[in-house]
Amino acid sequence: MASGKIIVITAPSGSGKTTLVKRLLNSCPHLQFSISACTRLPRNGEHDSADYYFYDQDRFKKLIEEEAFAEWEMVYPGKYYGTLKSELHRIWDAGHTPLVDIDVQGALAISDKYPASCLTIFIEAPSIEVLRERLKLRGTETEQSLTERISKAEHELVFAPKFDRIIINDDLEKATRELIEVVAQFIPTHIC
Repeated sequence: MASGKIIVITAPSGSGKTTLVKRLLNSCPHLQFSISACTRLPRNGEHDSADYYFYDQDRFKKLIEEEAFAEWEMVYPGKYYGTLKSELHRIWDAGHTPLVDIDVQGALAISDKYPASCLTIFIEAPSIEVLRERLKLRGTETEQSLTERISKAEHELVFAPKFDRIIINDDLEKATRELIEVVAQFIPTHIC
């Protein structure tokens, strides 16, 4: 098994997390993306065991009973998401460090379960106004969904101080450099 360390990244929707995670993975070959499990149906182009581990509710609940998850939650009624312990071990056994990209509650749950080996990073937009503009620019939000996402973001921001590091994504290049530096300090034997 590798170092047993875990990198956990979270952010409110619209903070630029997905772009930063892709850049981090490209810069740090020692990191490997941890595939989450879920009970929703695959979207167009998604594949089981590549994008998610897709399970029905009965199978997911059985895995909960078997304590197979490092963390799990019901994000929406009847829609479960979780991080399998077996997925973390698969990555460690391959000599890599898992990068877990999940929501705030899941991130805090993993940090509680693996306190000595976990680095938690919260990505933040410079302000709620900037976040609102980024979400509007996507062109995928209705006024109601935009209001819901902003409300959720405001709630998630309350938890930011519980994370090891907060990175403000006001400049993508600067935020990328900062993210890579933070990870390289946490796993110094595997320079990014």
